[in-house]
Amino acid sequence: MVMMLWLLILIPLLAAPFAWLGQQWSRSAPRMIALGALSVDVLLALFLWNHGDSVQASGHGSWLVESHISWIPRWGISLHLGLDGLSLILIVLTAFIGVIATIASWTEIRSRVGLFHCNVLLALGGVIGVFLAIDLFLFFFFWELMLVPMYLLIVIWGHAQRRDASFKFFLFTQAGSLVLLVAIVALALLHQQATGRPSFDYADLIGLTLTNEMARWLMVAFLIGFLVKLPAPPFHTWLPDTYTEAPTGATIILAGILAKTGAYGLLRFTIPLFPEAMSEISPIVMGLGVVGILYAALLACAQTDIKRLVAYSSISHMGFILIGAFAGTELALQGVVMQMVAHGLSTGGLFLLAGTLEERYQTREMGHMGGLWSVMPRLATMTLFFACASLGLPGLANFVGEFLVLFGSYATQPFMIILASLGMVMAAIYSLGMMQRTFFGRQQDTRPVPDLSNVAFGTVLVIAVLQIWLGLYPRVVLTTAQPVMEQLVQATVASANLIHSRSESLLSSHIVTSQGTIP
Repeated sequence: MVMMLWLLILIPLLAAPFAWLGQQWSRSAPRMIALGALSVDVLLALFLWNHGDSVQASGHGSWLVESHISWIPRWGISLHLGLDGLSLILIVLTAFIGVIATIASWTEIRSRVGLFHCNVLLALGGVIGVFLAIDLFLFFFFWELMLVPMYLLIVIWGHAQRRDASFKFFLFTQAGSLVLLVAIVALALLHQQATGRPSFDYADLIGLTLTNEMARWLMVAFLIGFLVKLPAPPFHTWLPDTYTEAPTGATIILAGILAKTGAYGLLRFTIPLFPEAMSEISPIVMGLGVVGILYAALLACAQTDIKRLVAYSSISHMGFILIGAFAGTELALQGVVMQMVAHGLSTGGLFLLAGTLEERYQTREMGHMGGLWSVMPRLATMTLFFACASLGLPGLANFVGEFLVLFGSYATQPFMIILASLGMVMAAIYSLGMMQRTFFGRQQDTRPVPDLSNVAFGTVLVIAVLQIWLGLYPRVVLTTAQPVMEQLVQATVASANLIHSRSESLLSSHIVTSQGTIP
């Protein structure tokens, strides 16, 4: 079982150079290598999921499977991997979305095919490493590893404004990474100050005692690093341009996977490492989530570019994740996990279909389309399905995630949740507006174009089936993530009780002091 953790990372990383070299053998070899490597990762992750009981019996503490190898002992750095329910769910999602991105790029990418799939595999290998690493130095290594190939995917194979978009993407993400690195190194040095040896290990740092002021500063640094990737206002401005200008496969990876690394960082590191500081700042962060939901939904309603509309809708839906992560209730946290999975599926499907439209009409402007329902009934039907998923139609996975977040967070911030629920109303406006402008009305372009191919139709059909299955039977995700969410709630409740007891102690001492000064 331990070897499987390393195989999940090494299979895409080792397959990457073969995909690059494969273009010398045949045009389809890089695609087949990437598809095969990611499919094997899906099967490995599902094997671990299906054998959860036996894995749990042989696990180590809170981890289902754990691997700990000393790397640089002088600096307290180790090759420490750990798999639990949360990381398992996201690894399955990563490998599956990787397969979808590879299929979506099958006909779109025609130059440097080997290099393209090499970068896809490197990026996804880095993402899987992020979800498994529990040594913060190793985590940061994988965090950076996934960024460089994503930058190359955008700047080489992107659209007309790819250079500006890729520069903005790299600038924002590197700035956030720098802030995160400073906080990680500070934690290791604080551990050295307390114990006499530095350590980047999660188990050591989670028990580190910090002053209130230091915990606040470090938490803000972690928060910025992860909010840039999520993204949340005011760190979101890189996303619309990047999603719009990136090739379809890269956009699917960006929206379906890379955004989830920011949410994962909040759940895995920010909340457990700084529970007291988190309790103090949670209303502010939840407020940012509400702003992101409403502001991005409003901008989505005004878009004429179909990919840009889906990009702003992605920002809006990620706001629910930010609200639920800081609500401090198990129900809301369960909703966060469900929303991460559902958002990855629905947004991936929408970007695949939007990319198909762009490939056929050489435009993303919805005003230049219109009346396509009779021209491309397969594509129109599947777009309507994913538009309904995006607006939170009951019976689909997005509804479960958003409902759990709103219901679980209402007791903590009722006014904010009422405002956030308006985002679901606005989602109906821009989703159905997209359908009206693109597939109904008068046809603007009368050129004959092919409908979805059998392979593309089968791909989006699989995503649709998963959406329905998780919408009707979400237990498979919720029970897997439940132990991790329970631990987060316990840490949050304990910190809230500690803050409350400190406040009562300060109030009591103030009363005693005041009474003592009365003549």
